[in-house]
Parts: sequence; C-alpha cells; structure tokens
Amino acid sequence: MVSRVIPVEPFDLVVFGGTGDLARRKILPGLYRRYVAGQIPDTSRIIGAARSDMDDGAFRAFVAAALGEFLPAAKREGDTVARFLAHLHYVPVDAKGEGGWVELARLVRHDVVQAFYFSVSPALFGDLAERLHRFGIAAQHARIVVEKPFGRDLDSARALNATLAEHFDEGQIYRIDHYLGKETVQNLMAVRFANILFEPLWNARHVDHVQITVAETVGVGGRGAYYDKSGAMRDMVQNHLMQLLCLIAMEPPYRFDPDAVRDEKLKVIHALQPVRPEDIVRGQYRGGARGAEPAYVEDAENPASRTESYIALKVEIANWRWKGTPFYLRTGKKLRARASEIAVVFKEVPHSIFGEEEGWRENVLSIRLQPNEGMTLSVMIKEPGPGGMRLTEVPLDMSFAEALGDDGADIPDAYERLIMDVIRGNQTLFMRGDEVEAAWAWTDPVIAGWEARGDRPKGYDPGSSGPEDALMLLHRDGRRWREIRE
Repeated sequence: MVSRVIPVEPFDLVVFGGTGDLARRKILPGLYRRYVAGQIPDTSRIIGAARSDMDDGAFRAFVAAALGEFLPAAKREGDTVARFLAHLHYVPVDAKGEGGWVELARLVRHDVVQAFYFSVSPALFGDLAERLHRFGIAAQHARIVVEKPFGRDLDSARALNATLAEHFDEGQIYRIDHYLGKETVQNLMAVRFANILFEPLWNARHVDHVQITVAETVGVGGRGAYYDKSGAMRDMVQNHLMQLLCLIAMEPPYRFDPDAVRDEKLKVIHALQPVRPEDIVRGQYRGGARGAEPAYVEDAENPASRTESYIALKVEIANWRWKGTPFYLRTGKKLRARASEIAVVFKEVPHSIFGEEEGWRENVLSIRLQPNEGMTLSVMIKEPGPGGMRLTEVPLDMSFAEALGDDGADIPDAYERLIMDVIRGNQTLFMRGDEVEAAWAWTDPVIAGWEARGDRPKGYDPGSSGPEDALMLLHRDGRRWREIRE
C-alpha cells in the first residue's frame, strides 16, 4: 500500500512563539517532515516570530538543532535540511508593543495562503489578533491556529472566543487538539461509517460499556505551578477525552464535512448527563519509594494542594442510541505505562450453547492511539486440537506499522496532518467555538461540586494504575478496568 501525498498550495506560515518548546519539539520538525514528503511547495515560507532577538541565520541554526534532536539521522540525509532551512525566516516581535510588526508586514505576502500559529499564552491571543489587522498583515481569508487551553471555565472560554471574533470569523479560527490528528482517531470514523459491520451494533442494545484511557508515566515536574491551577479535569478531560467521547458516540453526519461532523459532536456534549459525586474518583500521586521520586505536592510546590493528577469518571449520554450504556473515562500522571486507548466492550451473547465453564469473554474493539497506533478486535474461537469444544479468545490485530508496511512505520505526526489541514482550509478536525463552550458548560458543575464538598484527591503510588477507589467505580457495576499497558 502506497500513501498518497497531495501538495498544498503555496503559503506563508507565521509561528508566534517560534522559539518555544512546542515549536521546537513538534511544529518545526513536523513541517520539515511534510517538506521531505513533498507536500510543501518550494515557494512557501515559514516565519518564526518571538521576543528573542535573533536574525534568520540564528533561527535557522535553532531549527537545525531541533531537527537533530527530534528526528532520526535517516530523515536528515543529504542537503534536504539545508533546502528546508532556506524557507525559514525570523522577525523579533513584541506581542504587546509595536516592535517588529512593520517588519513582519513587509515579509508576509497577500497572494498566498496565510496562516498564523498562536503558539503562545492565550493571554496574548487578543494582542496578536489586533496587531495582525492594525498593521495590515492578515488578508481577508487568513487563518489563525490557537492552542489549548481554550479558557479554564465557561466564562473565560466565552471571553476568549469573543476576543478572537473581534478580528476573525469563526471559519478562520482553528482550535487545535492534537489528539484529533492521530491516524487512529480518524480511522475510528472510517471504521464506523465506511463499514456496514459495526454501525448496526454501535448502540446500547449491543455495547455493554466504553472505556477511554489516557495514561502517562511522567509527572508534572517542570510545569507543576501551571498544572496545579488546572488539574487533570481541565487539562485532559474537558478537551482530549471529550473529543474522543464525541467521536465514539456521535451520530453519522450527513457527509464528511467540517460543520456536519462538528454539529454531531456538539449534540453528544449537549446530551451528557450531570456526573454524580459517587461517579467521580480523583487522585494525586505519592512520592516514590525511599523518596526516589517527588510526590505531586512537591512537583507543584504546594503542600496543601487539592488538585488532581488523576481522574476517573462514569459518564452517561441521554439519547436513544446510548441510554443505559456507561462511558468510563480515566486519565492520570505517573501511571504504570504510557498508553491511550478506546475500548468498546460489546455485550455477551444472550445464551451460550457451549456452557458457562468455557470461560466466555466479551468481544472488545480496542482502538490504540499511542503507542503503536492500531486496532484490535477480540473474538472467541475454538481452541485448536482434539478433545471437545473448548473456547479461547484471540485478537484480530491491525497495527498500522505492520498492516501498512513501510508506509505504516512513517505515519505523519498529528501536528503535521493538522497544520496541512489548516493550509487546505479544512476545519473538520478542529473544535468550533460553540463546541468548546458546551464542553465547559458540562465540566464546570463537576469541578464546582467537588470544590464545594471540599473533596481531597486519593493518594496513589507511582507506577500503579491509579487510586483503588477507581477500581470500585467499575467493580460495583460488575465490570473492571482494562489493564494499562504499552
């Protein structure tokens, strides 16, 4: 199987925060990979803009170092890096002042696709948007890309949307969630809507429950002060896990169109039931054995912190398709393994003709987002050999790296795909303003509830699967969490 690479139109992409960590780790290496793949025309420009006082040469050296750090040597052969660096420019810019804007206006062209990536604090979004127009930089159809957090509650999200709307139409705003750029997430839509096999079963009559897990092995060291004001609910559930939930639960859109897809996701969010206190488990990682690893409160530099580094929720959707089918969400830091998975657990057969002693298990469709993107469907078969009908569970496994050969081993990173979608003007995999606000409208009461009750997170050990109370969240329903493993 050979993947098709379709070049985009020539563009000027300005990366505000071009010397920041996200640009260094993801944005610039991703653009290089798209250049190597032949997707970026040679007339395109990538312009870094930040407070750092450097020129084009210094910026190119900075990017070259980033490529050397985050890409294998095989991807940097010959003169490819030099040819890519020739497309790079840099302008020192004061986001809240006047410095650098005239120079940036001279550099950015109006006869190509314009995109402006706001890889900066949301507090600067309004200043950047205003100056792009005041200095005549942004053309009529310019696009802006904004990173999360999209506010920290409903009021701040509304204020942020209003600020952006003063200068750009909704159709020009691309709210990026890198989880939606993952190959497996998009394949989830293909599996659901391009195959007759699953859609008739994709409902409460046949699905027992759904588990969505995003587990990390790292703590919050280095960003503890920021994280302590956010927590797992705001940092992960309100955006990443919410988006995965929507894609699993939404109705088929009338076509694969940006607003059609986002309309259906919005309906899911509106149908979410309030979460009961007994259906919430919050945790906070303890220190490692003999003090080898700091506890969360040490990483956050806040001994009295009540912020969760882990959260598990039982969520219900009040509509015809999903009434009675629980969705269990969990995410946390310092867990057993780094893994992101959606597991659709189907109901057991109504009657087993083979007898209960054969150890029947449910069919499970497992969608792995990281690591080793792919899908696995577990089915029951006869155990090979003579001696009667004995059943065993086997996986029908589709690892992209194996199924697609060399193409599968070189799947574009989520940021690569999403940035190319910005240049194409395709908003399907980006969040709309009303979708963000609806997510916060559901999230805010959950947070307000535990704050009013004075709930404290439960402690859990690093390298575990989270607090023991999270196990009871499923055990009391006669279910169990899937093992967290790479």
